[in-house]
Amino acid sequence: MTQTGIPTPRPVVIDTDPGVDDAWAILYLAAQPAIEIVGVGAIHGNVPTQQAADNALRILDVAGLAQVPVAVGHPTPLQQPLLTAEVVHGTDDLGGHAGPPSQRRPSAESAAEQLVRLARTYPGELTVLALAPLTNIALALRLEPQLPQLVRKVVYMGGAFRVPGNTSPWADANTWHDPEAGEEVMRAGFDLRIVPMDVTESAWVDDEWLTEIASHDTPAAQFATQVLDTYVGIYSQLGGRPGCVMHDPLAAALMVDPSLATYEERQVIVDLAGHSRGAALIDDRVGYPPEMASITDGRRPARIAVTADAATAMARVRQALISS
Repeated sequence: MTQTGIPTPRPVVIDTDPGVDDAWAILYLAAQPAIEIVGVGAIHGNVPTQQAADNALRILDVAGLAQVPVAVGHPTPLQQPLLTAEVVHGTDDLGGHAGPPSQRRPSAESAAEQLVRLARTYPGELTVLALAPLTNIALALRLEPQLPQLVRKVVYMGGAFRVPGNTSPWADANTWHDPEAGEEVMRAGFDLRIVPMDVTESAWVDDEWLTEIASHDTPAAQFATQVLDTYVGIYSQLGGRPGCVMHDPLAAALMVDPSLATYEERQVIVDLAGHSRGAALIDDRVGYPPEMASITDGRRPARIAVTADAATAMARVRQALISS
């Protein structure tokens, strides 16, 4: 609590590859009085790492958060070749409407170094919101093995446990882009909350919802609307109706208010060698005793969202953008 009785904002580091829905998530969080974004780490995924950093700076400028540092992460996955997803998010990863570059430049430290520094600055308080491949977090673990004890929790938008993936039949994009990093994070012992595609696919927003945001003249609403072209086009074609899925904003909303979801606790492993390489997997068999579990290394279970009140979450995202 502050001296005025107002709760002290929770410090959050966002690890991201913006990305249209990443941009919406950042703009939503920037409007939350209970959250203080203390740093952003940029990483490959939707786009190469340097472009992700440039986009993060642009988004923070729009949000009025020019004081928040952006650190550049690793340029490639830990082991596999770099692949990006401009086909979904547009040539600049913001629908071709990123606009002029920020007058700011990324900070001198790497994203992994920034995460370690902030975890030491806010021991036991820092939340990491991971909206991208987990490369930066895995590298931060190598710098600071006590990172799982230093951070409060990690909220990860990833996994496709009981639904098809969006990169392979089994794998979501964030895990698939760097499976080795994902496995390092899954077994590290973090207080890990996972918001998988199983629930984020329920965060469908339609043309009416998008039009309402576009009708407001706040900088956040206008920027968020401008970057949607390619993203909405892809999802409208896939869904057979106008609209899109807001994966990352739902994860951000559940980080702010975990009561919007129900959860199960499961050990999670990332397949590194099989036909489902890049998939985050749980042992979902029923009727087997614990000693027959397929994950036997004693790793800490993750808390996985299994249902979500996406309607309420998206209403909050909409309100944040039209009033910020």
